Amino acid sequence: MRLEGKTAIVTGGASGFGLGIAQKFIDEGAHVMIADINGNAAQAAANQLGNRAMAFAANMAVNKDVAQLATTALDVFDHIDILVNNAGITHLPSTMEDVSEEDFDNVLAVNTKSVFLTAKHIVPHMKSRKAGVILNVASTAGISPRPRLSWYNCSKGWMITATKSMAIELAPEGVRVNAINPVAGETPLLKSFMGEDTPEIRAKFISTIPIGRFSTPEDMGAAACFLCSDEASMITGVCMEVDGGRCI
Repeated sequence: MRLEGKTAIVTGGASGFGLGIAQKFIDEGAHVMIADINGNAAQAAANQLGNRAMAFAANMAVNKDVAQLATTALDVFDHIDILVNNAGITHLPSTMEDVSEEDFDNVLAVNTKSVFLTAKHIVPHMKSRKAGVILNVASTAGISPRPRLSWYNCSKGWMITATKSMAIELAPEGVRVNAINPVAGETPLLKSFMGEDTPEIRAKFISTIPIGRFSTPEDMGAAACFLCSDEASMITGVCMEVDGGRCI
């Protein structure tokens, strides 16, 4: 029960890594608001997780949605202890010049602007309390980029730098900021990363991971729980690779 009594928002929490993080937080005693662009999926996840979970439909790249998310969370929880910026998308594997402008804009909006917007609407509350933890879900793609995913790689590199910049600015305010860098995992985005899902392509991906498997939502939940708990009270600005050795 490392998060007993804590309140948390997990964006993109209806599936994949976000759902794994929400599940672990619930298991460890937290109350969790699952924010997702798919409101039905968010509600289904909340129903699955029990009475300490609730759903909120939001496009995390839209200012008014994020503002309403923050307002609703404060109305329901009274305060926000933990924010997990997990919402993210990718473009399909392609040469950098062939990615459409629309896909580029969408990737940057969801993967980077969302972090700006949650900071705008939630950081002032955390600063006022001199307490809070922010966890950004970045990627090994921001450290060891894969070819044909250039603009996705760039967005995750941005998130890694944002994590460190936020951490150094917010440390005197009592707010910690860290990130996790997952390797490719069994999530709805996996097929998008690979282009197509075949045994051969899966084997090629797994061959680059020394531990010999994809990551799981449970792996991310465990790492996120530690970084957001009081056990990590001296840790800020860290981008933890949860990657089975991929980036060594």
